[in-house]
Amino acid sequence: MNNFKDNRMTKKIYYLGTCSTCIRIIKELQLPEDFVKQDIKVDKITEAQIEEMKELAGSYESLFSRKAMKYRAMGLSEKKLSENDYKKLILEEYTFLKRPVIIIGKKVFIGNSKSVIEEAKKHI
Repeated sequence: MNNFKDNRMTKKIYYLGTCSTCIRIIKELQLPEDFVKQDIKVDKITEAQIEEMKELAGSYESLFSRKAMKYRAMGLSEKKLSENDYKKLILEEYTFLKRPVIIIGKKVFIGNSKSVIEEAKKHI
């Protein structure tokens, strides 16, 4: 487990091992050995981790994926969700985390858009 309070720079990626896009991005980024990789299906996100992501990202909503199949299936597209709802849903169901989430020091890169990945590359 990575201790975020120590003085070393945090280098971590939250991804889904069964997601071909995540796997392609990890290969493309050529992550150094000191990067911590967390497959969120195998090693669930903790409350402390989601809180750190929110702190860097500014909101839980920015970490939330509306592309997840369960988003429509659960009727969430019809509801007005609060920040607490987004947090709770991400903690309960890993597919609601927009992937990958890359943390480098105090910077966070969320999602798989070309511009986000290009920006992350500059900081690795």
